[in-house]
Amino acid sequence: MEVPVKRKVLLALLSLSLLAVGVAIVGSPAAAAPAAVGLPGPFDDSFYKAPAPLPAGQPGDVLRWRPSVPLMNAANADAWEVMYLSTNGQGRPDAVTGTILVPKGVDPAKAPIIGYGVGTQGPAFKCTPSKAIERGTLYDQPAINDSLASGYAVAVTDYEGYSPTTVPTYITGQSMGPAVIDSVRAAQRFSPAKLSKTAKVIFQGYSQGGGGAMWAGEKQPTYAPELNLVGVAAGGVPADLTEVAKGLDGYIGFGFLAFAAVGLDAAYPDLKLDSYLNDTGRQQLNDAKQNACVVELLTNYPFKKISDYTTSNPLDTPQWKARLAQNKLGANPPRVPVFQYHASTDEIVNTPQADALHKTYCAAGVREQWNTYVSDHLSGIFAGNGDAHQWIVKRFAGDPAPSNC
Repeated sequence: MEVPVKRKVLLALLSLSLLAVGVAIVGSPAAAAPAAVGLPGPFDDSFYKAPAPLPAGQPGDVLRWRPSVPLMNAANADAWEVMYLSTNGQGRPDAVTGTILVPKGVDPAKAPIIGYGVGTQGPAFKCTPSKAIERGTLYDQPAINDSLASGYAVAVTDYEGYSPTTVPTYITGQSMGPAVIDSVRAAQRFSPAKLSKTAKVIFQGYSQGGGGAMWAGEKQPTYAPELNLVGVAAGGVPADLTEVAKGLDGYIGFGFLAFAAVGLDAAYPDLKLDSYLNDTGRQQLNDAKQNACVVELLTNYPFKKISDYTTSNPLDTPQWKARLAQNKLGANPPRVPVFQYHASTDEIVNTPQADALHKTYCAAGVREQWNTYVSDHLSGIFAGNGDAHQWIVKRFAGDPAPSNC
C-alpha cells in the first residue's frame, strides 16, 4: 500500500505537468513500446508487476512510468520511475523497473548519463532500490548526488525480480549487466527526460552494483554497441562468485551468501535450491524473502554455515558450478577505460578475487586504474566515492585515462 500523503504529492505533481508530459510521450517516436503511451501509473505496488505476456519491443523500451519524489534529491533533479524491457540471465526478455534522475538547471540534451548499479539491498520487495530512493535510505545516494551536482543524468536500475510476487535474481551477472545497460537506454528513450541518444555514458556501482557495472561494461560491445560508452567505475566487485562464497561461509557476511543462492536459484530454476535445503533452511530463507533487507542480512545470519541450512552443499554440484562459471567476470574485458577499487580489508567481497579481475583486464590491454583503500566492505563505498567521481568527471571531459597496470 502506498502512503496516502505520498500519493497526494504524486497526484499534485501530475496535475501540474500531465498535459505537457502526456503530449511529449504521445508525440515521441522514442517511446517505442505501446504501453509507454498515455497516462502514468499505476500508483500502487502493482506498478512493479510485469505485464503478462510481455509486449513486443526492444531492450530499453519503456513499458510504463510515473513521477517519483526522491526524498534526498527532490530539489536537485526531476525524477521518474519506469518499467522497461531487458534481458534475463537465460537470455530471454524480461521487464525491470528503475529510476531516471535528470538534474535541474542543465540542458538535458547535453547531459552525460551515469548507468548506476546500486549495492545489495536485500531480497524482500520493500528493499527495492526505487523505494529506497524515495525513502531517502539508499546508501549509494552520495555517489548519485555527486553526479547530479555535476550535471549528469543518472539511470538507476532496480535489477530483475523486485515485485510483490517475484524474487530478485541477486548477483546474477548475466541479468545485472543488461539491467544496467537497458536503464540507460530507457532514460534515452523516455521523451520527458529529453536526454540525447548520443550522450556520453559511464557505468558505475559498488558491491553488487560494482558487479553490475562491470557486467554492463563487458556486455556493452555486443549487447548495446550504439551506446557512447566512455568508461566503467566499479568498486567492491564480486567478480568470482565461487571465491566470494568461500569467504562468506561461516563468517559475518553469510547472509549475503544465502541471498546469492536465492538469487541464482530465481534466475536459474534448474538449480533447484529447495531440494538441498533442510527445514531450517526453508523456513529462514522464506522469511528472508519476505522481510530481510541489508541490515537483516548482516544481523540475522552472522557466522552461519551452508551446512546449517542444507542436507548437502549445492555449490559442490556440476549444475551450480556451471552457473557460477557463467556469471564470472573477465571473459570479455570492457573496451573502455576502467576505474576499479576495493577495500584492502574487505570482509564481505574478498579482495584477492577482485585483484585477479584487475590483472585479467590489464593483461587484456584494458586501460585500468586500480585503487585500494584501508577500509572494510561497507565503508569502502565512501572511501572510494571521491576518487571515482573525479575519474568520471575527467572521462566525460575527454581527458586521457590513467592506468597503473
